[in-house]
Amino acid sequence: MFTQAHAATLVGIDALPVVVEVDTHPGENFFTLVGLPDKAVQEAEERVRAAMRNSDLDFPRGRVVVNLAPADIKKEGPSLDLPLAVALLAIDRQVNPEFLTETLFLGELGLDGRLRTIDGAVNVALLCREKGFKRLVVPRVNASEAAVVPGLEVYGVDTLLDVVYLTNGDLTAQPVQLTKSAPTKVDYPVDFSDVKGQRQAIRALEIAAAGGHNVLMVGPPGSGKTLLARRLPTILPPLSLQESIDVTRVYSAAGERSGQQGLVWERPFRTPHHTASYAAVVGGGKSPRPGEISLAHLGVLFMDELSEFGRDVLEALRQPLEDGVVTVARVQNTLTFPARCVVVGAMNPCPCGFKGYPEANCVGANACQRYSAKISGPLLDRIDLHVTVPRLKPDELAAIPTGEASAAIQERVVRARSAQTERLGEGRTNAAMTPRELRETIQTDTDCTAFMKGVAARLNISARVYDRILKVGRTIADLGGSAAVQKQHLAEAVQYRSLSD
Repeated sequence: MFTQAHAATLVGIDALPVVVEVDTHPGENFFTLVGLPDKAVQEAEERVRAAMRNSDLDFPRGRVVVNLAPADIKKEGPSLDLPLAVALLAIDRQVNPEFLTETLFLGELGLDGRLRTIDGAVNVALLCREKGFKRLVVPRVNASEAAVVPGLEVYGVDTLLDVVYLTNGDLTAQPVQLTKSAPTKVDYPVDFSDVKGQRQAIRALEIAAAGGHNVLMVGPPGSGKTLLARRLPTILPPLSLQESIDVTRVYSAAGERSGQQGLVWERPFRTPHHTASYAAVVGGGKSPRPGEISLAHLGVLFMDELSEFGRDVLEALRQPLEDGVVTVARVQNTLTFPARCVVVGAMNPCPCGFKGYPEANCVGANACQRYSAKISGPLLDRIDLHVTVPRLKPDELAAIPTGEASAAIQERVVRARSAQTERLGEGRTNAAMTPRELRETIQTDTDCTAFMKGVAARLNISARVYDRILKVGRTIADLGGSAAVQKQHLAEAVQYRSLSD
């Protein structure tokens, strides 16, 4: 007797289809599982056997051979328990085999037959839509997450017995409906109105939010670098539905939902410690998973104490800063993770942190030079905005904060992003413009061209920096509502290249 059920496995953040094939024939009781299963999948037999017994269901007798096709892709995790159980139950028609043809199953079974949460529900739902499946059956806690994909019937169930009733038409369950399909306003506990002084730094962060530019803040300890960075998400535009699905997809595959249901509507803000490994920041591992830069996709990656990160970690950021994706190559396969985020770095001007302050004894010029050299020139080239964050003056420290509220700044950012969407397409920002788009979008007049020639000669900048100054100038023009990039926009953009000369 032969039966099969449809399932999926995660490879990186992508779900790939898996067919659970079961063949039984008379003989001595024997069970074997093939198709490159990992340890968790190999142990599925005992979980499924106990779950079926405790649900008063019959496990097939005789010789049972299970194949997970395609056999050349490694299957990982316990989420194949449910499709395996369903395929076994179909042997003696304890479930309706016809229901299985257009349905994909996913879920981990407890020994009592209860279903436990899984990773990657929204990723699998997207696969179902792509492959033309009519239904998806998952644990109830994952159902609202998977239901974000339109045109797919998503059923959330609690136990294996519920699945049996569902396939046989004895369970009057309705597909889970998506309840939120529009951007949801996020109430942040912090606001730029709390910040004292630091007007230039706030302006730089506004430009970064508007154009998707990366920022490096340099200043002594206690000057407010971390405080400023934590408020950057409050002025980023709300996530669109598609962006929310993209963020949820990454978090779901990485197992970072922490019991949350439905879509992620808050812009990610990731703050890895400077001791984090290469794989933790960039992604990778034995079974490659998204790193911090991918978990910050469409949000902010804040790297405090930037110069204390490992050299290999910092240099590995060069490619994702340029391309917006991370490519992790392994012998078995090569995976690509999204990494389109605003990277905000913060560092002290020297090892002691008080370079240039007369009341403190700095460690010396040589030590300061070695400290600054930890950030390579190619990496600095890829950071659009370099901002000095000075220590606050006594009057500023004693004053009551009177800064502009995040909501007002966000309005300007949203208008600037709308202009970029009109010009470049949905989800595109000035920072991601290609050289061709840059030429077509920014047509400078004679004064601007002469100004940029002088800047290139005086600062001896690279072609990459030259283009990035133009991109920042374009963003400043968008914030000001200007259709053309003017000299004053470029002059302001040049001020943010203080670490390049």
